[in-house]
This record gives sequence, C-alpha cells and structure tokens, in this order.
Amino acid sequence: MQNNVLILDFGSQYTQLIARRVRELNIYCEIHPYNSLPDNVSTFKAVILSGSPSSVRSEEAPHPDLSEIKGKLPLLGVCYGAQYLAHFNGGAVAPSNTREYGRANLSYVKEGEAFFEGIESGSQVWMSHSDTIKVLPENGVKLASTEDVENAAYKIEGEETYAIQFHPEVYHSTDGKLLLENFLVHIAGVKQDWTPYNFVEMTVNDLKEQVGNDKVVLGLSGGVDSSVAAVLLNKAIGENLHCIFVNNGLLRKYEFESVLHQYEGMGLNVKGVDASARFLDALKGVDDPEQKRKIIGRVFIEVFDDEAHKITDAKWLGQGTIYPDVIESISVNGPSATIKSHHNVGGLPDFMKLKVVEPLRMLFKDEVRRVGASLGMNPELLGRHPFPGPGLAIRILGDITPEKVAVLQEVDHIFITNLKNWGLYDKVWQAGAMLLPVNSVGVMGDERTYEKCVALRAVESTDGMTADWVNLPYEFLQKTSNEIINKVKGVNRVVYDISSKPPATIEWE
Repeated sequence: MQNNVLILDFGSQYTQLIARRVRELNIYCEIHPYNSLPDNVSTFKAVILSGSPSSVRSEEAPHPDLSEIKGKLPLLGVCYGAQYLAHFNGGAVAPSNTREYGRANLSYVKEGEAFFEGIESGSQVWMSHSDTIKVLPENGVKLASTEDVENAAYKIEGEETYAIQFHPEVYHSTDGKLLLENFLVHIAGVKQDWTPYNFVEMTVNDLKEQVGNDKVVLGLSGGVDSSVAAVLLNKAIGENLHCIFVNNGLLRKYEFESVLHQYEGMGLNVKGVDASARFLDALKGVDDPEQKRKIIGRVFIEVFDDEAHKITDAKWLGQGTIYPDVIESISVNGPSATIKSHHNVGGLPDFMKLKVVEPLRMLFKDEVRRVGASLGMNPELLGRHPFPGPGLAIRILGDITPEKVAVLQEVDHIFITNLKNWGLYDKVWQAGAMLLPVNSVGVMGDERTYEKCVALRAVESTDGMTADWVNLPYEFLQKTSNEIINKVKGVNRVVYDISSKPPATIEWE
C-alpha cells in the first residue's frame, strides 16, 4: 500500500484511535510495536509516536530506535511520544505540578504555523499524563500552551518533527482530526487515497494468499462484524467457506430463527446449530462475570470443534474480531492491560487444530459498516446494533437460569421493538436491558409484589471506546416501562442508566 503512515505503539489504549483518525482522512496506516519496526521504515511517508502508560523517566520506559526516522521522515510525537522526543534530545521532563488529565483549552497558539492552520486559541484538547515537558529539546520551538501546560506543542527547527502533549485522536480534542490532517497532508504530503474499496481489494488478496485453497469455518452471529467478515472471506475463497451460527441460549428473542433467515440469499453456506442447553448447563450456578465469559468461550470452541470435524479438511477458524475486541482482551508487549476476556480473541486450545483468520481485526465498527456498504450488503444488516459475544449472560447480573434468560429476552424485545417503532433505533449506537440481582417492593392491583428490577441502557458512540447515554424522550421511556411491567411477569420496576463511558462501561459486566 502506497503513501502509508507508520504508528509506533508504546502501549496507549488510544493507539488505534490514532489509526482510526488517520483512516478517516482516507490515509492508510499501519501500527507496529515500538520495538519491532518494519524493515522498510524508509518507505513510509510519515511516522507517529503514540502515548503510553509509562513515564520516560522510568528505567522500564519504552525506548524506540528512531535512527532511521527522526530528522529523516516527518515525525509526530503524541503525549509520551512528545515527552520522549524532549527527554532524550536535550530537554527535560518532570512530574506535573497539577493533574493534567481531561479537557483543557489552548491558551496560546503560535501564528503562521502550518501545523496549527485553522486552529485557534481556545480550542479544546484532551490531556492524559502525569509528567510534563519542563524544557524543550535542542532547537525546540513552542507552538502551543494551555493554562496548566506551558509546552503543549512544539516543533524542532531544521526537521519535520512535531510534538504534542495532548491526544488529538480522541473526540474530546475538537480540532484533533484537523491537526492530524495538517501534519499528514500539508506537512508530510501524504495522499488521501485509502478507501473501503481499497481495503476490500487488499484484504481479499491477503486472504487468498493466507488461506489458499484451505477450508474455513466461520462463526456467524447475525451481527455486522461476522457478516462482513463472511462476505469478505466468501469473496476470497468462495465455496471453501463454511459458516455456522450457534444458538448459545443467550441470544435475543427470535434471533436464532431470524438470523438464519437473514442469511438466505447472500450466497453463504450457513448451518444453524442449537447448543443452548449445552451453554446454559455449563453456566449453571456461576455468577462471576469473568468466569461466565470464559465458560461461554470454552463451550463456543467445543461446539465449533465438533462442527469443524464434520467438515473434511477444515484448516481455519474465521472470526469477525474488530479492534474494540482486541484492545480490551489482549496485551501486546505490555501495552493495553487486559480488561476482560472475550471469546472472539486470543489463542485456541491445543486440541483444536484450526488456525485463526480475522480479516477485520484492525477496523472499528463504523469502518466495518463502510466496508460492508462497499460490498453491497443489506443496509438493515449493517445498521444492527453491536451485541456482546457472551450475549445476555453479561446482562444478567448474577447466576444464569433459563427463567432469567426468558424474562430478559421479553424485556429486551419490548425495548428494541419500541426503539424501532419510534424511529429511535438508528439514532442509538447500542441498546439493551440488564436484569439486576435485586428485588424491589411494588404494588399491582391490591397486592404487594416483590419482584425483579431491570435497567435499560442506550448509548451514543462512534467506536465503542467512549460512549454517552442517549437522552430518550420521556414519553418513550414511560410507554416502554409500562409495557415491560404489564407484560413481563416477574418484573415490577424499570430504571434507565444515565452513566457514560468512561467511567462506566457500556455493558454492566
């Protein structure tokens, strides 16, 4: 791929958000660990150094080899990257006197700089660091400040080296995308020629090379990710793709049947497997969220192993893994601490002799949807809300029983159906209901009740990494609450979750 950008990962959980912003500019980019540079560094058009949870003053701090980069290629240091460039080039980094985390505003911007073209004093930025640059590196020139951060941005004279102590990749930095565009397009001269069509073309070619004439077994969930992955694989290997949709007993109401119907006519070889009893039996008596995820992952693999053995010479397991799955599940050389297990990522057990192919693992959800649209897929399928791999298991707080699943399926069905009927579904990133492990007193007719409480959750997001609760109309919430309490036996109270991510997560477990 020509005109690509190299992003060196120092462990920030925002690293692939940088990639996301770069791709929004229609520029192709690759992420590599800071200590595993590609052999062809000189062919890249620009390099970006990510943030990091480490301090440059620590003995364990990441130390990249920039000998083929700094002063030779356009270079942008972000947060840790900026501090690294200062600390090891004649500057000084020290602990901050004040807490430099969260929203801030630029109080000074140097005039006439291409890097800040179109960005004025007062622009909001997002800080996330405990160290700060006290002295600029040799030949360093201050480009911007905030009230608390003197050297919020700088450049090095005589080089195309720029550095910022804030994060342009997060949405809280209102001009972050423009700043990246200024650096990549106007300073580095990178062409904006990467499109979903190019991704499809590149990925299909890669899949043909990776898989060859082997057979692939792919788990369809009915969601956007696995569906787009299936169409890509089908485009690459045709009839050698065997799709399986597993009913784990934790799906939405009617989902098993509707998903199978949805795939009719898409040219995919799909088999439905009802393993709900197997999953629910394995989950009996388990209330720890992490254990629930691991059990579902294990049984999921076991079911796939059983089905894979029915397909002669199947060599690969295809998965619709995307970036939020990866960043919350694996740690690459210390970056991105593990937050939770996810059955779509990580290694397979030794007994399962399938290799994993994940054509979407570098994409965010909205990128996946754009790729699906370029493949001519059904807009209704592409517009489906994300649904967690473990399904309703992580929306039932506490142990799982068939009765609880049935209750939550009814509640969820009413909520989602009403969102669609009110024209609100497409305005929401993700929605669902949580069954809480508490009973509350209620009155129905002349009788007191002591029944379950459910929480409704609807969030707005673009990538799943951050999310805000949706301000649904009171009339909608009133009608939905009344309908749930009147129609779902065992529920007498409905609450609406108004927390954002962070600090909360989208799911409750």
